[in-house]
Amino acid sequence: MCNKQLILAASLFLGFLLNFPSLSSAYNRADRRSFQRSIVDSRSRLNPGFKKVKRKKTQYIIVHTSELGLKTTLRVVLKGKRLRNGRTTQGGHTHYVIARNGRTYRILDKKFEADHAGLSMWNGETDISKISIGIELVGYHYAPISESQYRSLGKLIDILQGVYGLDDRAVLTHSQVAYGKRNRWFKKNHRGRKRCAKNFIRAKAELGPTWPYDPDVRSGQLLPDPQLAGVYYGRRGYYAKTEDANIISKRNTAWSIAGEDYDSRTTVYKFPGGQIYTGDQISDNVGWKRIPAKTVVLLNQENSVFLKKSDGPIKTISDSLTAWSFAGKAYNLKTTIYFLPSGGIKFGSTISDWDDLPAKTRLIVGYRGPFTLYKDRSAYRIAGSKYKDRKTLYYLPSKELVAGDKIEDFDRLPAGTLIFLPYT
Repeated sequence: MCNKQLILAASLFLGFLLNFPSLSSAYNRADRRSFQRSIVDSRSRLNPGFKKVKRKKTQYIIVHTSELGLKTTLRVVLKGKRLRNGRTTQGGHTHYVIARNGRTYRILDKKFEADHAGLSMWNGETDISKISIGIELVGYHYAPISESQYRSLGKLIDILQGVYGLDDRAVLTHSQVAYGKRNRWFKKNHRGRKRCAKNFIRAKAELGPTWPYDPDVRSGQLLPDPQLAGVYYGRRGYYAKTEDANIISKRNTAWSIAGEDYDSRTTVYKFPGGQIYTGDQISDNVGWKRIPAKTVVLLNQENSVFLKKSDGPIKTISDSLTAWSFAGKAYNLKTTIYFLPSGGIKFGSTISDWDDLPAKTRLIVGYRGPFTLYKDRSAYRIAGSKYKDRKTLYYLPSKELVAGDKIEDFDRLPAGTLIFLPYT
């Protein structure tokens, strides 16, 4: 081979290296080993009815947001989820779950197929579940992913890329690969069926850019979803903002927030006036075009009946009703106050993770205080004419939290009672 040919070959190879997504590792061997030892093995808890099928090839890693708290996420992916027709699946809905504190759970051996992507397509290939590994990040696509999750996710992806020889462009989100059938918003098959992980910032997981375009939209097989196209393929490198991302506005519709779950009974619409509807009630009771601006949309609220009944100022956290279910982005504000089952009180500004809060924790949103009741400092002196109001709350030394309209004799309130007043 002559010198000119050698120079040309070297130039072509250099160009290939510069333009091909990097396979180099961002983590050393010690990082990977330490992380692997920390993974919680949950495979023994997998639904025994789940049928294990070995995956024939692995082309992609799909990142999801679970749209649930930790306990419910683990229950759903291990044991199964309820479908609209009342049936329950057999579990096995992902390979890994990463909690908000970074703790990682192995749900299914990576060599088996997990039904995590549903109706999906990428680059002409359908049923992406059969050729990919699924990773669930506990949380919501309209809430920030935690820094601890990004650190664990980056290490996990790095390990999996090494095992399967995948580059950074093989890492996609569920909202990128999911597609839906025609509906009231689209006349043919389209992107946008899921919004999972549209808040995922790749650089925080040590990943390079995603594809510069959607191959199935470019080929004409699918219609684009305008919002997702802006998130993933916008020229300005736009990332999905989480602020107000689950609040109805002129540009943020029920579809752009909830995707195919917009009319599900587990999707809850909290109107600014306080009314609460589930997705299956909107059409008959309100009308999709008449949902008011500033309506908050919450996904996967299996206990929506209890959420609807919780119309008083005191909310109670359960396995499926998290602080985010009630407070949204205000969960970590000083004006959101938590009353732990142990009797302790925490302000939202001291809470870094809603999953750290135990079930039966009570919370109030938009409050100031506490103001302490003394013998010469009455409830009236503290709260004025609002001392008997249902929104004025009293935390008794017995750890009972009571609204003002439920107290029969204020003269018998013990000294040391704490009073919380709503911001007006």
